[in-house]
Parts: sequence; C-alpha cells; structure tokens
Amino acid sequence: MGAHPARFRRQRVLIVGCGDVGQRVLPALAGRVRVLALTSSPARMAELRALGATPLLGNLDQPQTLARLAGMAHRVLHLAPPPPPSASDKAGSVAGDGDVAGSPVRDLRTVALLQVLRKRAVPSVVVYGSTSGVYGDCGGEFVSEMRAVHSHTVRASKRIDAENALRQFGRATLQRVSILRIPGIYAPNRPEGMPLGRLRQLTPVLNASDDVYTNHIHADDLARACVAALWRGKPQRVINVNDDTRLLMGDYFDVAADLYGLARPPRVSRAEAAVQLSPLRLSFMSESRRMDNTRMKHELRLRLRYPTVHTGLLPGSV
Repeated sequence: MGAHPARFRRQRVLIVGCGDVGQRVLPALAGRVRVLALTSSPARMAELRALGATPLLGNLDQPQTLARLAGMAHRVLHLAPPPPPSASDKAGSVAGDGDVAGSPVRDLRTVALLQVLRKRAVPSVVVYGSTSGVYGDCGGEFVSEMRAVHSHTVRASKRIDAENALRQFGRATLQRVSILRIPGIYAPNRPEGMPLGRLRQLTPVLNASDDVYTNHIHADDLARACVAALWRGKPQRVINVNDDTRLLMGDYFDVAADLYGLARPPRVSRAEAAVQLSPLRLSFMSESRRMDNTRMKHELRLRLRYPTVHTGLLPGSV
C-alpha cells in the first residue's frame, strides 16, 4: 500500500471551546496543522471557516452529538468551561474540594468529551484550560503548582473535577495531559476583558487593609501558552499561566484608571463591599494569592509579550 496523501498525514488539532482565546490560537496554528473547531452554533460555522478552522457541529451538553469527534484529532485543546451552576448546585455551599450539599460537583462537559475521545485512536496530547480559582484563598502567599487545591466555590470545584478526570484519562491511556491554571484574562480587544466598565461606573474596590492580590494574563500570551503546551507540555503536568504583575486588586484598577485618564475607583471596607457588590464580584474579592509562573517560563519556554498589566493595558497592545 502506498503512502497516505499529505492531508491524512497532517497533524489535526481539535479546539473545544473556540471562544476569544481559541480564536487567538488559530493564527499560530495556521499552515502548521489542520485545525478542527467544535461549535454548538450553526451560525458560527462560517466565521470559524473564515478563521482557518474546519468547524464541527456538536454540543458538550448533548453527548450524543459528539460521536464524530472519536479519532478525529492528534491533539486536543479543551477550553470549554463547565456548565453553569444548577439549582442543586446552588442549594448548598462548597465543602472542602468538591462537595455541594453532600454530593460531588461534576463537570459533565469534560466527562462527555473524554468518553468520546476514548472510543477510537486516543489523542496523544490534551491541553486543558483550568482556573487559578482551584487554589482557593491563599492569604496572599506565593503559589506554585505544588500547592494543594482547596476550592470555595461551585465554579472552582467543577474545574477540580475536570482536572482530576483529565489526569486519570492521561494515566489510563498513557497519553500526555497538560493543565493550565489561568487567572483573570484581559486584552483591549477582548469582550469584557478590560476594567473600563467598572471604572466608568465607579464600582468600588477594597481598602488596602482589606484588599487581595489578584493575577492576570493577556489573552494573546494565554493563546501562545496554549500552543506551547500542545507541543512542549510535560505529561500530567499542571502549569500556572500568569504574567509577572504583583498587585493588589485595588492597585490594578488604579493603574488602569491612570492609563486611561479616568478617576480612580472609590475605596470601601469589606463590610461596605458586602452591601454594595454582587455575590459573584465579592467572591473574587475573597481570595488572595500571588501565582508563581516559573514553570511556564522554563518548561513551555514562553517569553511574555505583555509581562505586566502596565504594558498590556495600553490601548493598541494587541
């Protein structure tokens, strides 16, 4: 039998969750591999084709629609978030690392994806975009990937479930799984990726004495980290993906206000914030950590284009 045509020998990369970051990944892969992009929206198929991807219609919330993914890709970039909290999720608070009202918190989207990936020609690499929220509150300490996870929210507990399922998949199939723990993503051209809305609304931030350390990554640098992990990530490895900024959250908004010539946000106590802000926004003000990105730089060999928010927040920094 003769050699297969080049189109069959070419590496195929499947992007699951091809939103803003996934679309930023596409140009880096163009011409190097064939990119497949899963979408649940027929209306997005023309857009994805225009970006250089082959769209595949399927819905992670409807596992029966995913059958065609089996054996399709050599490498998978999984950026899809877990399902939003259900009524049962909201009925209780998170205890430890994943119990809500006594029941495990599951990311059923990742479960569905892994079920189909196991069926035929298992991909050699899976990269998953998780969240730094899995660490929980660390009291402002520096956090390496060796720190145990300890979530305080349903949102983060579902990410822990996804991480555990993916690591188990990697061990069982003897294939490589890389987990990227990602903090706040921003970019001037990213939808809802900038602090301008909060600054214009004069949304308050915490007093310095109550404030928390927050971490960031420019969306373009995150996309580059995803591509690097597809080829350079080590087996069953967790990697923090964040820039070099070391700022309290209020100071971050002060920097942004100064760059854009806007008024700095008002400062309030934690008690006042509890009255004025939504529970979701308060949850981000209840966790403080400074993430160590040494592994990202050494193992992925990623040189940040936007090493701090001072450069990344500048208009035109895309």
